[in-house]
Amino acid sequence: MRDQVKDYYGRQLQTSADLKTSACCDSTQAPEWLKPLLSRVHPEVSARYYGCGLIAPELLAGCRLLDLGCGAGRDAYLLAQLVGAGGSVLGVDMTEQQLEVAERHREWHATAFGFANVDFRRGYLEDLGALDLGEGSFDVVVSNCVINLTTDKAKVLWDIFRLLKPGGEFYFSDIYADRRLPAALARDPLLYGECLGGALYWNDFLALAKAAGFADPRLVEDRPLALHPVVGERVGPMRFYSATYRLFRLADLEGHAEDYGQAVRYLGGIPHAKHLFRLDKHHRFERGRIVPVCGNTYRLLSETRFTPHFERFGDTSTHYGAFRETGNLFPFDEVHDGQAESAASGCC
Repeated sequence: MRDQVKDYYGRQLQTSADLKTSACCDSTQAPEWLKPLLSRVHPEVSARYYGCGLIAPELLAGCRLLDLGCGAGRDAYLLAQLVGAGGSVLGVDMTEQQLEVAERHREWHATAFGFANVDFRRGYLEDLGALDLGEGSFDVVVSNCVINLTTDKAKVLWDIFRLLKPGGEFYFSDIYADRRLPAALARDPLLYGECLGGALYWNDFLALAKAAGFADPRLVEDRPLALHPVVGERVGPMRFYSATYRLFRLADLEGHAEDYGQAVRYLGGIPHAKHLFRLDKHHRFERGRIVPVCGNTYRLLSETRFTPHFERFGDTSTHYGAFRETGNLFPFDEVHDGQAESAASGCC
């Protein structure tokens, strides 16, 4: 399967127009503030973009960032502008042809940005240890529609956890299925190359993430995929989704939403979130408003790069049982069928 993927993305696909489904081609509209940054990415690099989501998390200035499965570098060059001259971006990919495009335009982007902060390495995500990247050396790790293509997802997630600094974040978009794929479909070359054959069942992904150390995966957003009729005939009633998750390296997070009487108040200051900060699909914080949160959410906003932007109230000296909605959070978004259990399993 690895050789088939290398051939598919290195030789068969020349631009995103060659894709047979919408899985590895993000259809979401970029926010207005991001469009000028995307316009500064070289056209050839942009044409070879095969992502399924927008991986531009908040507060990246000065961060050391790792882009896994960087391809021709579209996201790497976008994120390079967000981390700035004080940060750095390292892209890793296994496909020579894709990396050749990324490397060819490295100087062009350095001139356009006014600084050079991007490097690329060839390697396999299942063998990140061979690259000697350094344990606990990255503030943020991202990937875009790539984990589904790996042959040992458990090891990849474990290595990502190891590479992150304490409090660091894995922010990524990928493809998920509403059930486990039959073996015949999982081995189908077209489905695998188009990011469907390797798609994880929601609950299997959550189990793997937690086993790797990411105790409280947070769903940021998701959308159903529209499949080509030929693909639809192969997969039958199965449904696929593009989803973005954020996973934090924090020790001893709890497996459930627990109530310690804690609360937070958003102070503002996060770029492009002046009045409202969205942590994940179920947590939005208005500036100045005190919001009760579970113990895990309290820690996510106390021990990560978001800490300076929140005032925190309470401690863990008293436990009040399971955390329940208080009415201060925004109403829950509608959850797609087949995904309700997975979405609800995120803390509070």
